Amino acid sequence: MINIRNIAIIAHVDHGKTTLVDALLHQSKTQMKKEVASQEMIMDSNELEKERGITIFSKNASVKYGETKINIIDTPGHADFGGEVERVLNMADGCLLLIDAKEGPMPQTRFVLKKALQMGHKIIVVVNKIDKPDARPQFALEKTFELFLELGAGDQSFDFPVIYASGRAGKAGLEPDISKMTDINPVFEAILKHIPSPIADSSKPLQMLVTSIASDDFKGRIAIGRIYNGVIKANQDITHITRDGQQKKIKITSLMTFAGLGKIEASEASAGDIVAVSGILDVNIGETIADPVNPEQLPLINIEEPTIKMTFMVNDSPFAGKEGDFCTSRQIRERLFSELETDVALKVQENENGTWTVSGRGELHLAILIERLRREGYEFAVSRPQVIVRQVNGKTMVPYEKVFIEVPEQYHGVVIQKFGSRRGELKEMTSNNNVVFLEFIIPTKGLFGYRSEFLTDTKGLGIINTSFYQYMEDPGNWKERLNGSLVAHETGKTNLYGLINVQDRGVLFFGPAVDIYEGQVVGKNSRPEDIRVNVCKTKQLSNMRSKGEGSDEHFDTPKEMDLEDALEYIGDDELVEVTPKNVRIRKIYLTEADAKRNKK
Repeated sequence: MINIRNIAIIAHVDHGKTTLVDALLHQSKTQMKKEVASQEMIMDSNELEKERGITIFSKNASVKYGETKINIIDTPGHADFGGEVERVLNMADGCLLLIDAKEGPMPQTRFVLKKALQMGHKIIVVVNKIDKPDARPQFALEKTFELFLELGAGDQSFDFPVIYASGRAGKAGLEPDISKMTDINPVFEAILKHIPSPIADSSKPLQMLVTSIASDDFKGRIAIGRIYNGVIKANQDITHITRDGQQKKIKITSLMTFAGLGKIEASEASAGDIVAVSGILDVNIGETIADPVNPEQLPLINIEEPTIKMTFMVNDSPFAGKEGDFCTSRQIRERLFSELETDVALKVQENENGTWTVSGRGELHLAILIERLRREGYEFAVSRPQVIVRQVNGKTMVPYEKVFIEVPEQYHGVVIQKFGSRRGELKEMTSNNNVVFLEFIIPTKGLFGYRSEFLTDTKGLGIINTSFYQYMEDPGNWKERLNGSLVAHETGKTNLYGLINVQDRGVLFFGPAVDIYEGQVVGKNSRPEDIRVNVCKTKQLSNMRSKGEGSDEHFDTPKEMDLEDALEYIGDDELVEVTPKNVRIRKIYLTEADAKRNKK
């Protein structure tokens, strides 16, 4: 049997997880394609991941260290991608927990670590970025102990090995002194010593759990997963067991194992290895590939339920169909349902009026989906995010979030005040070096639209992290939003003269010479009601001029609204129109007459 270790890497966003994996790949002399080997951040291959500097999709890599094959699984660090995390941890037998030497463990680490401890995985703690000038490895380690205590780790988990490293420099050691380090090998040694080999039996009938799906232009649908028992061979007959227990006999067309970042064809693979097979057309995540003679199903993967929903619909604005390649209901429907095959935490429900209710794990989860669709050329409209409400014993239960905030001392007062008005409850408050750490419990609905406000209130210096807490009773008495919208009164091009006349009423979203239509939201009113404004108004020209005319006019820089800003801003009577080129905010009923008629 091959000597194998399956290991997942857990870390908070931006703690150097992807950089460390790059160092492991390069120093194990793993063969990589030329164009991949030359780039940094090999594991963050998706365009959105590179832009945001976060891992969204889990990825597999494999390195050879001596005679041992180490399968590395890169996990997302954000709680909104919890569905992805829960799946991939099923493939691993242990975890590398990466901690920033300056910041210590952060809230998003808590979510993934909690899942890993529940599964009984062995944890190796890697204190990373010790080459930072303000690194404090001892503080990071103490905080890690506290986190293990908080999560109720058993005695066995408490006895975790510690490695100090600098992923960027590609060095690691058993002491926090970079001058004594030579290479990344101590990480490999710790994996071999502390992470157990997979518990698997090659002599038993075949059992493989599908944990992710990929697609290939030539091979079609590829099922990736771990072999729990038995041996799988290329072109063999297998039994495909679906989530509801139905069995189908199928012949697999190809078998691949991971080498470096790529996949290579293999003739056979044994229990404990992570493989990719093709030839099963309708395979889905959580299903079992089993022996054709003695098929036995593996336990299904349980995924936490979604907490937020949005309505997706075909774009029907006056500019519909001008900017997108895929605009019809058939194309949008097909794309949404194809996403379900790879994202187990997502739910899509068709509505009678031709719209779709899409439910996910958080605002970021759905915003990333929308952003990916628009980059693929889709054009559609979405409604304001809503929390998913449950009825338990006649009580209305809503999701609550645990919020962790780190903010300079002078701004913590305004943060506490804002959370109070949004039904937040302060649970803990500590301070260190003029930085205040706050912990709140708040209804998910109370957080809608707060992130951009938080950045303004803390002058961009605050850090906010959230993770799902639990369902609790709805506090009720929600205030409506404090600001109305400035709505375009006619279709045309925005004009500087019209914009200057309107700018005193609030904050504008556009500069001059932008095409807009009647009913489009062009700004935020400083008062609670909506106002129809004419931003296309031009100056009446005459042949008379007065001295100094126009010299004291000033146009403020408009606030550009990106997708997440728009989703946070909109009210219940507004939609976000999403196209590959623009994100627009509009009223559901575009004309004033239609809006009044609907109110009646």
